[in-house]
Amino acid sequence: MNDDKRKRWLDSPGNVNKIYYGLWIACALSILADFFYDKHGYFHFEEWFGFHAWFGFVACVGLVLVSKQLRKLL
Repeated sequence: MNDDKRKRWLDSPGNVNKIYYGLWIACALSILADFFYDKHGYFHFEEWFGFHAWFGFVACVGLVLVSKQLRKLL
């Protein structure tokens, strides 16, 4: 076993906060980028503002909920 007691870079709450806020900024920039390019979706609803972000979020939440039920089955 590794009994290394050195402090790692994620042990500092300041570094964890930097990652947390950095991810929020990256998500906000991704949504804002939706204003600056033409969308050519196969279906009309793919051209709605932020569609792919919302679709990804809903799919992720759905995947978690389905996996919780699948855990009971298995």
